[in-house]
Amino acid sequence: MFIYQEIQVKDYYLKIGRGKPLPLGANFIENGINFSVYSSLAERIHLVLFESGKEPPFIEIELDPVLNKTGHIWHIYIEGLPGNVKYGYRAFGEFNPKEGKFFNPKKVLFDPYSLALSGGAEWGKRFKRKGNYYGYQRRSFVVKSNFDWQDDRQLARCYADTIIYETHVRGFTIHPSSGVKSRGTFKGLIEKLPYLKELGITAIELMPIMEFDELENINKNPKTGERLYNYWGYSTLAFFAPKASYAESGIRGGQVDEFKLLVKKAHEYGIEIILDVVFNHTGEGASPEVIYSFKGLDAKTYYMIDDNGNFLNFSGCGNTVNSNHPVVRNFIIDVLRYWVTEMHVDGFRFDLASILSRDEKGNVLPNPPVIEQISKDPVLSKTKIIAEAWDAAGLYQVGNFPGERWAEWNGKFRDDVRRFVKGDYGVVRDFVNRLLGSPDLYKPSGREPVHSINFITAHDGFTLWDLVSYNDKHNWENGEENRDGDNNNNSFNYGVEGETDDTKVLKIRKRQVKNFMTILFLSQGTPMMLGGDEFLRTQKGNNNAYCQDNEISWYNWEFLEKNRWFFEFVKKLIHFRKENRIFKMKTYKEIENYLDISFHGIKLNKPDFSYFSRSIAVLLKEKKDIKGNNLKQVFMIFNFWEKDLFFEIPEGEFFLKIDTYREDNSFLDKEEKVYTKKIKVEPYTIKVLIEKKGRYI
Repeated sequence: MFIYQEIQVKDYYLKIGRGKPLPLGANFIENGINFSVYSSLAERIHLVLFESGKEPPFIEIELDPVLNKTGHIWHIYIEGLPGNVKYGYRAFGEFNPKEGKFFNPKKVLFDPYSLALSGGAEWGKRFKRKGNYYGYQRRSFVVKSNFDWQDDRQLARCYADTIIYETHVRGFTIHPSSGVKSRGTFKGLIEKLPYLKELGITAIELMPIMEFDELENINKNPKTGERLYNYWGYSTLAFFAPKASYAESGIRGGQVDEFKLLVKKAHEYGIEIILDVVFNHTGEGASPEVIYSFKGLDAKTYYMIDDNGNFLNFSGCGNTVNSNHPVVRNFIIDVLRYWVTEMHVDGFRFDLASILSRDEKGNVLPNPPVIEQISKDPVLSKTKIIAEAWDAAGLYQVGNFPGERWAEWNGKFRDDVRRFVKGDYGVVRDFVNRLLGSPDLYKPSGREPVHSINFITAHDGFTLWDLVSYNDKHNWENGEENRDGDNNNNSFNYGVEGETDDTKVLKIRKRQVKNFMTILFLSQGTPMMLGGDEFLRTQKGNNNAYCQDNEISWYNWEFLEKNRWFFEFVKKLIHFRKENRIFKMKTYKEIENYLDISFHGIKLNKPDFSYFSRSIAVLLKEKKDIKGNNLKQVFMIFNFWEKDLFFEIPEGEFFLKIDTYREDNSFLDKEEKVYTKKIKVEPYTIKVLIEKKGRYI
C-alpha cells in the first residue's frame, strides 16, 4: 500500500496511505485498516479516530479531495492504529434541507457500513458525551472477528419442511420465569433452543436485531407514568451491526461473536435463523435535527425527498429509503451478503417490502431493480427471502409481489381463516383456497404453495389467546389514546371482554385456539407461528405492543405449565405435519399429480359454498405413492355453525385423529376407528379422519 505520510500521535506511530474506494467501511488490508465512505454532496470529509473507551478523539484527519477520493467515495489507509479503535466522520457542506443537504460538522457520524457500534450495551441507558460530543452519538467499531465456525453453513432447508417461529430476542427470555442465565440476550435464546427443538420448530424469525435506539420513543404510559420504548426495533440505525444490548457482553464488538454463536448453536439443533430486516426507513426520521449517519452524509441519495425538501413517508415512520437508487441498491445487497457470508443467517423477512417496488418519487415500478437483484443474487440463491407485501401508503401486493423466488407473509390467509373460524358468512370458498396453498394468489404468478407464509398471528396484532378473548384493541397504555393499532382484527371474545372465570366462555375459547392451530399446520404452504402462542401468552388485549418493554410483551413462562395441554397439542400437530408430506406439497403440479382433492357438505360430493354456509369438508386422497407420506386419505371436517352437523364419511377405513371438541386428548394419541357412515361434528369444531397406508406406525 502506497504510504504518503508518517505521523506520531501519542504513543502511536501512524503510516497513512491513499487507500482504496472498495470495499466500503473499515476493512483490514495488508498491515493496516482501509476506511471508505460514500458521499456525493460533501465538500470535505474528516475521519475522526478514538481509542476504545476514551474521549475526545486522539486524532482527526482531513481527507484530501484529490488524493483520498475516487468518484464519490472518500477513502484512506492507516497503519499503526490501536486495537479496538473507534471511528466516525465529520461531513462538511451546506445545511440546506430543501436541497436534501443536512451537513453539520459538529456531529460525528457513524459509518453506514459499521460492523458494530460503541455504547448501547445496556438496554434503556442513554449514552451521553460532553462538549461537542454530547448526545446520542455512538461510534463505529473496527471489528476483527476470529470466530471459529468450524464446518457451519446455511442449512438451506426447503420451505416445505419449514416451521417458522417468530419471536423477539429480549422479550423471549427477559422475564424471570424464563429460567435462563443470560436473560434477554442472544445467549438467553441459545439456552431455549432445546425447548424449540422439542416443539418442532425449524426456523426462528427474529424481530429486528440490527442496531436501533430503544429510547427514541418520547411517550409515557398514561396509566403508570413510566417511559415507553421502541421495544420492537423497527427503526434501524446501523444495518451491519448486531444490537449491543442483545448481547451478554455487548462491548468492544463482543455482540458480533455472540450473535455468531447463536447462529452456530441454532444450526446444531437443525434450526435456521431468519432476520426481520427494515430497509423501508431508518431511525433518523424526518427531523433536520436528528442526524446519525445517512442523513448527514448524503440524504438525497439514501432517502426519498420531494422537490421542496420534504421526506416522503411511505413507511409511516417519517422517512422512506430510496431503495432503487443504484448506491442504495448496492448497500442493501452488501448488507444481505454480509449477514449470509459472515453471520451465516438463513433468510430474511423484509418489513413493508412493497416500498422496495417504488422509485425515488414513490411511483410503483413494474420491475423494481432492487427486488430483482435480491432474488437473483448468486450469494443469496439459497437464502429464504420473505416479503411483507404491503406498505403504509396503501400499496397491497399479496399474491403479486413483483419478484421471482419471493415468499410472502400471506395476510389473506390470516384474515380469511380468522373470519371463517369466527363464523362469518361468505368465507367458505376463500377459506378452502387458503387451506390448499392459496392457488388463487400464487399460481397465476408462477409461484408455488410454499411461497405462502401462512400465519394466524404475528408480532403486529393480537396474540392467539387475545384473538379469542377481545372484541376490541386495548392499547391505552401506549400513550396514543388507543388510536394506534389495527381496528379490524376479526377477533371475538365469546361473551366476555378479556379474562374471565366463566367456564362456558373458556371452553369455547380453548376450542377455538385448537381450531386455529389445526388449520395452520394442516394447510398447504409454509406455517409461521407467533412465539408464546404455544402456551397461550397474552398481551392483555394490546394489539400494537411496539412500545411495551414490560409484562405486556415479555414471555411469562409460567403460562407454559398453566397451559401445558396446549403446548402438547401444538407439538403433536407440528410433528404430525412433519411426518406426512400430504400436508406440505412443494408445488401445485405436485398437488395435481399426487392428490385427488374433493369437497363435501353434510352429504358427500355436495359442498355448500353459498353465502350462508359456515361448514365444509375436504378430502385429500393419495393418487399414487408420495414419498415421506404415511396417509392414504385425510378427511378434514370444519363446522363453524352454531349447531351439530352430521357428515357422511367417504369409502375407506377411517380413524379419528383430531377432535377439537374434546377437552382432553384432542389430538388422539391412539386413533379411534370410525365404524359409522356418518360422524357428528359439534359447533365450532374440527375433526380430522385419516386412513393410513398400512398398519399403525
